[in-house]
Amino acid sequence: MSGKTILVVDDTPDNIAVVVGILRGQYQTRVATGGIKALEFARAAEKPDLILLDINMPDLDGYEVCARLKDDPETAGIPVIFLTSMESPEDEAKGLGLGAVDYIHKPFSPTVVKARVHTHLLLHDTLAKLEERNTALDEKTKMLEALSTKLSKYLSPQVYQSIFIGTRDVKLATERKRLTVFFSDIRDFTSTTGDMQPEDLTAMLNHYFSEMSSIALSYGATIDKFIGDAMVMFFGDPETNGIEEDARACVRMAVAMQRHMLVLQQEWRGMGFEQPFDMRIGINTGYCNVGNFGSSDRMDYTIIGGEVNLAARLEAAADPGGILISYPTYALVRDIVHTEERGTIVVKGIRREVQVFAITGIFDGTT
Repeated sequence: MSGKTILVVDDTPDNIAVVVGILRGQYQTRVATGGIKALEFARAAEKPDLILLDINMPDLDGYEVCARLKDDPETAGIPVIFLTSMESPEDEAKGLGLGAVDYIHKPFSPTVVKARVHTHLLLHDTLAKLEERNTALDEKTKMLEALSTKLSKYLSPQVYQSIFIGTRDVKLATERKRLTVFFSDIRDFTSTTGDMQPEDLTAMLNHYFSEMSSIALSYGATIDKFIGDAMVMFFGDPETNGIEEDARACVRMAVAMQRHMLVLQQEWRGMGFEQPFDMRIGINTGYCNVGNFGSSDRMDYTIIGGEVNLAARLEAAADPGGILISYPTYALVRDIVHTEERGTIVVKGIRREVQVFAITGIFDGTT
Protein backbone atom coordinates (compact mmCIF):
# COMPACT_ATOMS: atom_id res chain seq x y z
CA MET A 1 0.00 0.00 0.00
CA SER A 2 3.04 2.31 -0.10
CA GLY A 3 2.52 5.47 -2.07
CA LYS A 4 -1.13 5.79 -1.11
CA THR A 5 -2.35 9.18 0.09
CA ILE A 6 -4.86 9.53 2.92
CA LEU A 7 -6.76 12.79 3.40
CA VAL A 8 -7.43 13.41 7.11
CA VAL A 9 -10.34 15.82 7.67
CA ASP A 10 -10.80 17.14 11.23
CA ASP A 11 -10.98 20.57 12.85
CA THR A 12 -9.24 19.45 16.07
CA PRO A 13 -5.41 19.63 15.98
CA ASP A 14 -4.97 16.91 18.61
CA ASN A 15 -7.14 14.47 16.67
CA ILE A 16 -5.24 15.27 13.48
CA ALA A 17 -1.91 14.65 15.18
CA VAL A 18 -3.04 11.27 16.50
CA VAL A 19 -4.40 10.07 13.13
CA VAL A 20 -1.37 11.29 11.17
CA GLY A 21 0.87 9.58 13.73
CA ILE A 22 -0.96 6.27 13.24
CA LEU A 23 -0.56 6.44 9.46
CA ARG A 24 3.00 7.79 9.40
CA GLY A 25 5.52 5.51 7.75
CA GLN A 26 2.89 3.54 5.87
CA TYR A 27 0.95 6.20 3.96
CA GLN A 28 1.33 9.75 2.80
CA THR A 29 -1.11 12.10 4.52
CA ARG A 30 -2.77 15.39 3.74
CA VAL A 31 -4.79 17.41 6.23
CA ALA A 32 -7.94 19.49 5.82
CA THR A 33 -9.25 21.35 8.88
CA GLY A 34 -12.71 21.90 7.43
CA GLY A 35 -15.26 20.51 5.02
CA ILE A 36 -14.77 23.10 2.28
CA LYS A 37 -11.02 22.54 2.23
CA ALA A 38 -11.61 18.78 2.15
CA LEU A 39 -13.68 19.13 -1.03
CA GLU A 40 -10.94 21.24 -2.64
CA PHE A 41 -8.29 18.61 -1.86
CA ALA A 42 -10.57 15.81 -3.07
CA ARG A 43 -11.11 17.55 -6.42
CA ALA A 44 -7.44 18.41 -6.96
CA ALA A 45 -5.42 16.85 -9.75
CA GLU A 46 -3.71 14.48 -7.33
CA LYS A 47 -6.69 13.04 -5.55
CA PRO A 48 -6.42 11.17 -2.24
CA ASP A 49 -6.81 7.40 -2.28
CA LEU A 50 -8.99 7.42 0.84
CA ILE A 51 -10.57 10.02 3.13
CA LEU A 52 -10.85 9.82 6.94
CA LEU A 53 -13.68 12.22 7.71
CA ASP A 54 -14.91 13.79 10.95
CA ILE A 55 -18.56 14.82 11.22
CA ASN A 56 -18.69 17.87 13.52
CA MET A 57 -16.91 20.73 11.75
CA PRO A 58 -17.76 24.45 11.81
CA ASP A 59 -18.00 25.25 8.09
CA LEU A 60 -19.46 22.10 6.53
CA ASP A 61 -20.27 18.96 8.48
CA GLY A 62 -18.97 15.55 7.44
CA TYR A 63 -22.34 14.32 6.28
CA GLU A 64 -22.61 17.16 3.77
CA VAL A 65 -19.02 16.65 2.65
CA CYS A 66 -19.66 12.97 2.05
CA ALA A 67 -22.87 13.67 0.16
CA ARG A 68 -21.13 16.18 -2.12
CA LEU A 69 -18.22 13.81 -2.73
CA LYS A 70 -20.56 11.01 -3.81
CA ASP A 71 -22.63 13.30 -6.02
CA ASP A 72 -19.54 14.45 -7.94
CA PRO A 73 -18.37 11.96 -10.64
CA GLU A 74 -14.78 13.15 -10.10
CA THR A 75 -14.75 12.17 -6.42
CA ALA A 76 -17.49 9.55 -6.14
CA GLY A 77 -14.99 6.69 -6.32
CA ILE A 78 -12.84 7.81 -3.35
CA PRO A 79 -13.53 5.61 -0.29
CA VAL A 80 -14.73 7.61 2.75
CA ILE A 81 -14.40 6.36 6.34
CA PHE A 82 -16.11 8.38 9.03
CA LEU A 83 -13.86 8.86 12.07
CA THR A 84 -16.07 10.53 14.68
CA SER A 85 -17.22 10.69 18.28
CA MET A 86 -20.85 10.35 17.15
CA GLU A 87 -21.56 6.71 17.92
CA SER A 88 -25.34 6.21 17.88
CA PRO A 89 -26.70 3.60 15.45
CA GLU A 90 -28.70 6.33 13.74
CA ASP A 91 -25.56 8.40 13.11
CA GLU A 92 -23.71 5.39 11.74
CA ALA A 93 -26.63 4.41 9.51
CA LYS A 94 -26.82 7.94 8.13
CA GLY A 95 -23.12 8.00 7.31
CA LEU A 96 -23.17 4.63 5.57
CA GLY A 97 -26.35 5.62 3.77
CA LEU A 98 -24.54 8.61 2.27
CA GLY A 99 -21.99 6.29 0.69
CA ALA A 100 -19.23 5.92 3.28
CA VAL A 101 -17.51 2.54 3.28
CA ASP A 102 -16.95 2.40 7.05
CA TYR A 103 -17.69 4.16 10.33
CA ILE A 104 -15.18 4.23 13.25
CA HIS A 105 -16.03 5.64 16.66
CA LYS A 106 -13.74 7.80 18.80
CA PRO A 107 -11.79 7.01 20.86
CA PHE A 108 -10.38 4.60 18.33
CA SER A 109 -7.73 1.93 18.38
CA PRO A 110 -4.70 2.56 16.14
CA THR A 111 -4.82 -1.10 15.15
CA VAL A 112 -8.44 -0.78 14.07
CA VAL A 113 -7.74 2.37 12.04
CA LYS A 114 -4.79 0.77 10.27
CA ALA A 115 -6.72 -2.43 9.58
CA ARG A 116 -9.80 -0.62 8.23
CA VAL A 117 -7.73 1.71 6.05
CA HIS A 118 -5.71 -1.20 4.67
CA THR A 119 -8.82 -3.28 4.00
CA HIS A 120 -10.70 -0.55 2.16
CA LEU A 121 -7.70 0.50 0.08
CA LEU A 122 -7.17 -3.13 -0.91
CA LEU A 123 -10.86 -3.55 -1.70
CA HIS A 124 -10.92 -0.35 -3.71
CA ASP A 125 -7.87 -1.42 -5.74
CA THR A 126 -9.35 -4.87 -6.32
CA LEU A 127 -12.66 -3.42 -7.52
CA ALA A 128 -10.81 -0.99 -9.79
CA LYS A 129 -8.84 -3.84 -11.36
CA LEU A 130 -12.02 -5.86 -11.82
CA GLU A 131 -13.67 -2.88 -13.48
CA GLU A 132 -10.70 -2.48 -15.81
CA ARG A 133 -10.85 -6.16 -16.69
CA ASN A 134 -14.59 -6.00 -17.24
CA THR A 135 -14.16 -2.96 -19.45
CA ALA A 136 -11.47 -4.74 -21.44
CA LEU A 137 -13.68 -7.83 -21.60
CA ASP A 138 -16.61 -5.74 -22.82
CA GLU A 139 -14.44 -4.25 -25.53
CA LYS A 140 -13.22 -7.69 -26.57
CA THR A 141 -16.79 -8.97 -26.53
CA LYS A 142 -17.89 -6.12 -28.78
CA MET A 143 -14.98 -6.84 -31.11
CA LEU A 144 -15.90 -10.53 -31.22
CA GLU A 145 -19.55 -9.70 -31.84
CA ALA A 146 -18.57 -7.40 -34.69
CA LEU A 147 -16.22 -10.03 -36.08
CA SER A 148 -18.82 -12.79 -35.79
CA THR A 149 -21.34 -10.57 -37.60
CA LYS A 150 -18.87 -10.10 -40.42
CA LEU A 151 -18.03 -13.80 -40.54
CA SER A 152 -21.73 -14.68 -40.66
CA LYS A 153 -21.88 -13.07 -44.11
CA TYR A 154 -19.60 -15.82 -45.40
CA LEU A 155 -21.65 -18.71 -44.00
CA SER A 156 -25.21 -19.92 -44.33
CA PRO A 157 -27.13 -18.76 -41.22
CA GLN A 158 -27.89 -22.37 -40.23
CA VAL A 159 -24.22 -23.35 -40.43
CA TYR A 160 -23.09 -20.18 -38.66
CA GLN A 161 -25.56 -20.73 -35.82
CA SER A 162 -24.69 -24.41 -35.41
CA ILE A 163 -21.00 -23.53 -35.09
CA PHE A 164 -21.48 -20.69 -32.60
CA ILE A 165 -23.88 -22.57 -30.34
CA GLY A 166 -21.57 -25.57 -30.37
CA THR A 167 -23.73 -28.18 -32.10
CA ARG A 168 -21.29 -28.51 -35.00
CA ASP A 169 -17.53 -29.01 -34.77
CA VAL A 170 -15.25 -27.17 -37.17
CA LYS A 171 -13.48 -30.25 -38.46
CA LEU A 172 -13.21 -32.24 -41.66
CA ALA A 173 -16.26 -34.50 -41.47
CA THR A 174 -19.12 -35.39 -43.81
CA GLU A 175 -22.39 -37.31 -43.70
CA ARG A 176 -24.46 -39.04 -46.31
CA LYS A 177 -27.97 -37.59 -46.34
CA ARG A 178 -30.94 -37.39 -48.63
CA LEU A 179 -31.18 -33.74 -49.61
CA THR A 180 -33.12 -31.62 -52.05
CA VAL A 181 -30.62 -29.66 -54.13
CA PHE A 182 -31.34 -26.38 -55.93
CA PHE A 183 -29.29 -24.93 -58.79
CA SER A 184 -30.02 -21.72 -60.69
CA ASP A 185 -28.26 -19.54 -63.21
CA ILE A 186 -28.93 -16.67 -65.61
CA ARG A 187 -29.72 -17.64 -69.20
CA ASP A 188 -27.07 -16.44 -71.67
CA PHE A 189 -25.39 -14.44 -68.92
CA THR A 190 -22.24 -13.61 -70.88
CA SER A 191 -24.05 -12.37 -73.99
CA THR A 192 -26.71 -10.56 -71.93
CA THR A 193 -24.15 -8.63 -69.91
CA GLY A 194 -21.42 -8.23 -72.53
CA ASP A 195 -22.22 -4.56 -73.21
CA MET A 196 -22.82 -3.57 -69.58
CA GLN A 197 -20.41 -1.46 -67.59
CA PRO A 198 -18.75 -3.39 -64.73
CA GLU A 199 -20.29 -1.10 -62.11
CA ASP A 200 -23.81 -1.61 -63.51
CA LEU A 201 -23.29 -5.35 -63.78
CA THR A 202 -22.01 -5.59 -60.21
CA ALA A 203 -24.92 -3.58 -58.82
CA MET A 204 -27.46 -5.55 -60.82
CA LEU A 205 -26.01 -8.94 -59.91
CA ASN A 206 -25.66 -8.10 -56.20
CA HIS A 207 -29.24 -6.84 -56.11
CA TYR A 208 -30.40 -10.06 -57.77
CA PHE A 209 -28.47 -12.23 -55.30
CA SER A 210 -29.73 -10.20 -52.34
CA GLU A 211 -33.37 -10.54 -53.38
CA MET A 212 -33.07 -14.26 -54.08
CA SER A 213 -31.16 -14.91 -50.85
CA SER A 214 -33.85 -13.17 -48.84
CA ILE A 215 -36.46 -15.47 -50.36
CA ALA A 216 -34.24 -18.52 -49.83
CA LEU A 217 -33.72 -17.79 -46.14
CA SER A 218 -37.43 -17.24 -45.61
CA TYR A 219 -38.03 -20.81 -46.81
CA GLY A 220 -35.18 -22.26 -44.74
CA ALA A 221 -32.71 -23.00 -47.52
CA THR A 222 -29.06 -23.58 -46.75
CA ILE A 223 -27.23 -21.29 -49.16
CA ASP A 224 -24.16 -23.18 -50.32
CA LYS A 225 -22.42 -20.77 -52.66
CA PHE A 226 -22.60 -18.27 -55.51
CA ILE A 227 -20.62 -19.27 -58.59
CA GLY A 228 -20.52 -16.44 -61.10
CA ASP A 229 -24.20 -15.94 -61.90
CA ALA A 230 -25.23 -19.31 -60.40
CA MET A 231 -26.68 -20.11 -56.96
CA VAL A 232 -26.39 -23.44 -55.17
CA MET A 233 -28.68 -24.21 -52.23
CA PHE A 234 -30.06 -27.26 -50.50
CA PHE A 235 -32.62 -28.44 -47.97
CA GLY A 236 -32.14 -31.17 -45.37
CA ASP A 237 -28.97 -30.13 -43.53
CA PRO A 238 -27.98 -28.87 -41.01
CA GLU A 239 -31.71 -28.58 -40.28
CA THR A 240 -34.52 -30.69 -41.73
CA ASN A 241 -38.29 -30.90 -41.55
CA GLY A 242 -38.29 -34.33 -43.15
CA ILE A 243 -37.51 -35.33 -46.72
CA GLU A 244 -40.98 -34.54 -48.07
CA GLU A 245 -41.30 -31.14 -46.40
CA ASP A 246 -37.75 -30.21 -47.42
CA ALA A 247 -38.62 -30.92 -51.07
CA ARG A 248 -41.88 -28.98 -50.85
CA ALA A 249 -40.12 -25.99 -49.27
CA CYS A 250 -37.53 -26.02 -52.06
CA VAL A 251 -40.17 -26.09 -54.80
CA ARG A 252 -42.22 -23.35 -53.14
CA MET A 253 -39.06 -21.28 -52.84
CA ALA A 254 -38.25 -21.78 -56.54
CA VAL A 255 -41.76 -20.68 -57.57
CA ALA A 256 -41.51 -17.62 -55.31
CA MET A 257 -38.14 -16.73 -56.87
CA GLN A 258 -39.44 -16.97 -60.43
CA ARG A 259 -42.46 -14.83 -59.55
CA HIS A 260 -40.21 -12.25 -57.94
CA MET A 261 -38.03 -12.25 -61.05
CA LEU A 262 -40.96 -10.75 -62.93
CA VAL A 263 -40.91 -7.81 -60.52
CA LEU A 264 -37.13 -7.42 -60.85
CA GLN A 265 -37.33 -7.56 -64.65
CA GLN A 266 -39.76 -4.64 -64.63
CA GLU A 267 -37.40 -2.70 -62.37
CA TRP A 268 -34.42 -3.42 -64.63
CA ARG A 269 -36.32 -2.42 -67.77
CA GLY A 270 -37.27 0.82 -66.02
CA MET A 271 -33.57 1.40 -65.36
CA GLY A 272 -32.79 1.08 -69.07
CA PHE A 273 -31.68 -2.55 -69.34
CA GLU A 274 -33.12 -3.97 -72.57
CA GLN A 275 -32.34 -7.59 -71.69
CA PRO A 276 -32.97 -8.15 -67.98
CA PHE A 277 -31.93 -11.43 -66.43
CA ASP A 278 -33.90 -14.65 -67.03
CA MET A 279 -33.35 -17.33 -64.37
CA ARG A 280 -33.37 -21.09 -64.88
CA ILE A 281 -33.80 -23.49 -61.97
CA GLY A 282 -33.08 -27.19 -61.52
CA ILE A 283 -34.12 -29.24 -58.46
CA ASN A 284 -33.25 -32.80 -57.54
CA THR A 285 -33.71 -34.97 -54.44
CA GLY A 286 -31.20 -37.69 -53.65
CA TYR A 287 -28.37 -38.87 -51.43
CA CYS A 288 -25.38 -36.51 -51.18
CA ASN A 289 -22.30 -36.18 -49.05
CA VAL A 290 -22.63 -33.03 -46.95
CA GLY A 291 -20.22 -31.47 -44.48
CA ASN A 292 -16.82 -29.85 -44.28
CA PHE A 293 -14.48 -30.50 -47.20
CA GLY A 294 -10.98 -29.13 -47.67
CA SER A 295 -7.96 -29.01 -45.39
CA SER A 296 -7.41 -28.52 -41.67
CA ASP A 297 -6.48 -24.88 -42.43
CA ARG A 298 -9.21 -24.04 -44.95
CA MET A 299 -12.49 -25.88 -45.26
CA ASP A 300 -15.80 -25.36 -47.00
CA TYR A 301 -19.21 -26.57 -45.87
CA THR A 302 -20.78 -27.92 -49.05
CA ILE A 303 -22.33 -30.92 -50.85
CA ILE A 304 -20.93 -33.32 -53.44
CA GLY A 305 -22.14 -36.35 -55.36
CA GLY A 306 -23.90 -37.43 -58.51
CA GLU A 307 -27.25 -36.12 -57.30
CA VAL A 308 -25.73 -32.66 -57.02
CA ASN A 309 -24.50 -32.91 -60.61
CA LEU A 310 -27.98 -33.96 -61.68
CA ALA A 311 -29.50 -30.79 -60.19
CA ALA A 312 -26.96 -28.74 -62.16
CA ARG A 313 -27.88 -30.60 -65.39
CA LEU A 314 -31.57 -29.98 -64.76
CA GLU A 315 -30.90 -26.27 -64.37
CA ALA A 316 -29.00 -26.19 -67.67
CA ALA A 317 -31.91 -27.94 -69.41
CA ALA A 318 -34.64 -25.73 -67.91
CA ASP A 319 -36.53 -23.12 -69.90
CA PRO A 320 -35.76 -19.43 -69.26
CA GLY A 321 -37.96 -18.50 -66.32
CA GLY A 322 -38.66 -22.18 -65.75
CA ILE A 323 -38.17 -24.83 -63.07
CA LEU A 324 -37.15 -28.37 -63.99
CA ILE A 325 -37.36 -31.13 -61.36
CA SER A 326 -36.33 -34.77 -61.27
CA TYR A 327 -38.75 -37.63 -60.68
CA PRO A 328 -37.60 -38.19 -57.05
CA THR A 329 -38.52 -34.58 -56.31
CA TYR A 330 -41.73 -34.80 -58.34
CA ALA A 331 -42.82 -37.85 -56.31
CA LEU A 332 -42.56 -35.78 -53.11
CA VAL A 333 -44.35 -32.64 -54.39
CA ARG A 334 -46.77 -33.91 -57.03
CA ASP A 335 -49.82 -32.97 -54.95
CA ILE A 336 -48.87 -29.28 -54.79
CA VAL A 337 -47.67 -28.54 -58.35
CA HIS A 338 -48.84 -28.58 -61.94
CA THR A 339 -46.18 -30.16 -64.13
CA GLU A 340 -45.38 -31.04 -67.69
CA GLU A 341 -43.38 -34.19 -68.36
CA ARG A 342 -40.17 -33.51 -70.31
CA GLY A 343 -38.83 -37.02 -70.97
CA THR A 344 -35.60 -38.42 -69.55
CA ILE A 345 -31.98 -37.32 -69.28
CA VAL A 346 -28.76 -39.20 -68.57
CA VAL A 347 -26.12 -37.76 -66.27
CA LYS A 348 -22.54 -38.99 -65.91
CA GLY A 349 -22.12 -40.73 -62.55
CA ILE A 350 -25.79 -41.78 -62.34
CA ARG A 351 -26.62 -45.12 -63.95
CA ARG A 352 -30.35 -44.63 -64.24
CA GLU A 353 -32.17 -42.50 -66.74
CA VAL A 354 -33.88 -39.63 -64.94
CA GLN A 355 -37.41 -38.63 -65.81
CA VAL A 356 -37.85 -34.87 -65.56
CA PHE A 357 -40.79 -32.51 -65.16
CA ALA A 358 -41.26 -28.79 -65.73
CA ILE A 359 -43.30 -27.00 -63.10
CA THR A 360 -46.11 -24.97 -64.68
CA GLY A 361 -47.90 -23.91 -61.50
CA ILE A 362 -48.44 -24.46 -57.82
CA PHE A 363 -51.90 -24.87 -56.36
CA ASP A 364 -51.68 -25.34 -52.61
CA GLY A 365 -52.05 -21.60 -51.99
CA THR A 366 -48.46 -21.27 -50.79
CA THR A 367 -45.59 -19.58 -52.62
